[in-house]
Amino acid sequence: MNTILIVEDEPDILELLEYTLDKDYEVIGCLDTSNVLDILDEEKIDLILMDRNLPNVEGSIFIQELRSKGYNQSVIYLTAKDADENIIEGFERGADDYITKPFNIDILKARIKSVINRSQKKLDIIKVRDITYISTQKKFIIDGENMNLTHLEHDLLLEFIKNVDILLSRDILLENVWEDNIDVKSKTVNVAIKRLKEKIDPTGEKEYIKSVRGEGYIFYKGNVNC
Repeated sequence: MNTILIVEDEPDILELLEYTLDKDYEVIGCLDTSNVLDILDEEKIDLILMDRNLPNVEGSIFIQELRSKGYNQSVIYLTAKDADENIIEGFERGADDYITKPFNIDILKARIKSVINRSQKKLDIIKVRDITYISTQKKFIIDGENMNLTHLEHDLLLEFIKNVDILLSRDILLENVWEDNIDVKSKTVNVAIKRLKEKIDPTGEKEYIKSVRGEGYIFYKGNVNC
């Protein structure tokens, strides 16, 4: 089931959205943006339903900042800002769709479904630098060459390219790739990443994955030496 994160500062509207969408989706509701980053790091969020008139930060500016940090979840603005320039501004700041208040709940549901379906089709093929991932075949191609990866290496590389330029701690990798297997230690993560790097970058020139001492690992969108 897809998961929707709703950020809406009006409790009555938030409650209505949670109640309505809960039949078809996993729903997480927030009255402000204070916990959004933590939620995005801990949960697989398929869509953010974002108000723009929020306490402490304008919603579209917050999304723009998320985009700059590498978070690429689909976003629908649900807002009272209905002027043409507001709508254009919303799309320039990362919107996949824009719905103005007051809204028809059935139209909202249809547009949520449409955006999620489009985003899932996009994920059939993921391209990061010279790496292409074809999800239907569970295959990685680097510089035109098919990579012969183990199941673990496949899951590990996929986790990295879905979180480009985001620091992933060993605990996060253990939870998401090894599914928090109690028999797996942090040293195992280090060894697995070392072997993966030897396969996808045998000369070490591309430096896809860099370690951050005491913190974890980052897959960089660009070569760090460029």
